[in-house]
Amino acid sequence: MARYFLTMILINRSPQRIRHETRLRLLEVQAVKRITPLMLRVTLAGDQLEGFISPGYADHIKIFFPQAGNDPVLPVLGPDGLAFPDDKPRPQMRDYTPRVFHAATNTLEVDFVLHGDGPASSWAAQAEVGEKIVIGGPRGSMIIPDAFDWYLLAGDETALPAISRRLEELPATARAVAVIEVADKEEEQALTTEASAEIIWVHRNGAEAGNNDLLLRKIEALNLPEGDCYAFIASESSISKAVRNHLVDQRGFNGEWVKAAGYWLRGVADAHEPH
Repeated sequence: MARYFLTMILINRSPQRIRHETRLRLLEVQAVKRITPLMLRVTLAGDQLEGFISPGYADHIKIFFPQAGNDPVLPVLGPDGLAFPDDKPRPQMRDYTPRVFHAATNTLEVDFVLHGDGPASSWAAQAEVGEKIVIGGPRGSMIIPDAFDWYLLAGDETALPAISRRLEELPATARAVAVIEVADKEEEQALTTEASAEIIWVHRNGAEAGNNDLLLRKIEALNLPEGDCYAFIASESSISKAVRNHLVDQRGFNGEWVKAAGYWLRGVADAHEPH
């Protein structure tokens, strides 16, 4: 009997992966809003958002950024993947978190960090109402059950859309600790949640993003809650790995309950590892 109940607990705490039908959508910029000096929210709209689904807080869509001066290119999704027209410049593709989707209005909000001259940052910085853009996905979602004693959410500003979503989705009975690295105090955002959450901001204050140990050292210094935890870490690839190693090797976290994603790679503009 004890083994049966132990099995049920493990099953209830196992993340569930859901696959979605992959669809490509041609959308229009409806609004552009500055959230912080370095964070821009772009609202995309269009009837093609009908049926859009994103149940996981760490979901990602693929955005197809056209070459400068060119119209959006809508690829064809076939059995061998995406096929692009031979007579048009191929767009550059990047992964982004769907921040908020409003089914009633067929609008999708996506947050962009303005951090350089890569294709995504450059497009967002000059995006205008009425401009067209192509997105694809999400191809799938990872659903994390609300059965853990507490949740750790850690990352830099690229993880803020996912961390914000998770905090908003957690029930009032949940407990969470969020540790978020940003450039400075001006980059802090007002985060809402019904959960019992401790939100800790870490300021780089001139330190190079992706080339510091500020996030790791802050987590190392914390007196974390007891009990079973699901941890989500998303930042520069090497930093996410370092935080994961600390949690598993030094804190004794269950490695199956620690998700460490490399949302970008230092030295590579707008790069994303698969996640």
